[in-house]
Amino acid sequence: MRAARLIKMVLLLQSRPSMTAAELARELEVSERTVTRDAQALSEAGVPVYADRGRIGGYRLVGGYRTRLTGLARGEAEALFLSGVPGALREMGLEDAASAARLKVSAALLPSLRDASRTAAQRFHLDAPGWFSEPATPGLLPAVADAVWDDRRITARYRRGESEVERELEPYGLVLKAGTWYLCARVAGQGSFRVYRIDRFSAVDAGGERFHRAEEFDLPAFWEERAEQFARSILRAEVVVRLSAEGVRRLPHAVDPLSAREALARAGGPDEDGRVTVTLPVESEEVAHTQLTALGPEAEVLAPAALRERFAGQAARLTELYRPR
Repeated sequence: MRAARLIKMVLLLQSRPSMTAAELARELEVSERTVTRDAQALSEAGVPVYADRGRIGGYRLVGGYRTRLTGLARGEAEALFLSGVPGALREMGLEDAASAARLKVSAALLPSLRDASRTAAQRFHLDAPGWFSEPATPGLLPAVADAVWDDRRITARYRRGESEVERELEPYGLVLKAGTWYLCARVAGQGSFRVYRIDRFSAVDAGGERFHRAEEFDLPAFWEERAEQFARSILRAEVVVRLSAEGVRRLPHAVDPLSAREALARAGGPDEDGRVTVTLPVESEEVAHTQLTALGPEAEVLAPAALRERFAGQAARLTELYRPR
């Protein structure tokens, strides 16, 4: 542990002109006294660490010293490609690997380029969860992520409805969608790929047995296909809606965008009032009522009759509520 910390200290000093003891202590997650002892140990080992005394003093490397310990380990290299998603790295337990990789890359760069990581971080940040939600990180995510990186089979217990099932899975990839983590895995011995929500795992046993990854598996393409299938599978009902021009514009923002675009493409031209009638697939009448309410008078439900009556009743109550007193 100390050897890794000493290497990290050298890389930090190599990537910056100088650092105070407080800055080093914060980066290394140790006390300033430990920083002093580590600097002395490096000096005794022949690494030219020089301490500048005084109020604005600190530590620096002298004589243009360059360490050769900049080679990336495989895990660090893989984590480096995810460095734009710090929250996801932290949740998967890869934050330390990514930090070490960034330090090594920074140490290998020319002095004029060493601020590249900082300037990039100031210009791009990914915040995956949706607004007004604080999704909890699944406790078993790091174990699943380790198995994904190492191509190791897992035995997982999974909550399905009111019961639990156990599956032996070959974990191929992780997907973070709107703050929720999903595992794309192949069921061992079956050859079929499925998608599991990580927060529904109640237990994960990552054994030592490895599986042979199918080279033709394409995670982004697989996820896109399954996501589209899922979106279509829940649209089990239909409503007929008459839309104003403004309603046409706002429809993709109120319901499933793909379904809205397809419904508008199938629709005919506007009627004498300039309204367009569309047949729209929806999850249920209840969901359709919630979604189409957002369009207000820009949408008139024609069918089914029960949903139209519900909107009529709602309109009557609103009229009464806003009637001049």
